Amino acid sequence: VHKSGETLLTIINDILDFSKIEAGHLELESLDFNLHKAAEDIVELYSERAHSKDLEVICRIAPDVPEYVKGEPSRIKQVLSNLVGNSIKFTGLGEVVVEVNLGDKPESNQRTLDESILWIRFTVRDTGIGISESALPRLFQAFSQADGSTTRKYGGTGLGLAISKQLVGLMGGEIAVSTQVGQGTAFTFTLPLLPAAHIEPARHQPSGLAGLRLLIVEDKTPAPYREVTW
Repeated sequence: VHKSGETLLTIINDILDFSKIEAGHLELESLDFNLHKAAEDIVELYSERAHSKDLEVICRIAPDVPEYVKGEPSRIKQVLSNLVGNSIKFTGLGEVVVEVNLGDKPESNQRTLDESILWIRFTVRDTGIGISESALPRLFQAFSQADGSTTRKYGGTGLGLAISKQLVGLMGGEIAVSTQVGQGTAFTFTLPLLPAAHIEPARHQPSGLAGLRLLIVEDKTPAPYREVTW
């Protein structure tokens, strides 16, 4: 009953958000927030679901990404949540990785004069079923999934990606997908964020390991992707 209620609530929230966006009534805030914690919170939220499928879920934040920025934290987390949830849903073996990096200014925004803007690139990469080339044109359409069998097997409304694309657009960013059938998919969205006006002091004492380098070796290699940008 609990899971059914959560599913119904997700569907209702998706429909309400989509209706607000279509009607032009969705309001965005601009707040100082902890970007690192926002990304880590989403990974933590889905970690139990990933581990129940024996999937590895990883969060990688580049050291040059500011901890505090100014933007719309709830909507950024909503987009990340949609993408991470989809990746876990469509991945049966391997890993789901969330990466946050400093990105380059998109070509469509080259006229932006504000040099203080930080272009933050979020990537959600998985080793799942991938998306066929024929399904890519309708990928971000409302109430659409790759094919009917996907809906029957995995469930969902087909609204998550449509909402994500529109939210990213409303926040002044762009979203792209790189995919290969049977190898996996990587969704990337880049957002213009401002440096935080108020930066909270560090809460942690300096570590005795500061300045040392750590080598991590994994037996996984990234799958080759074909990139398509919207």
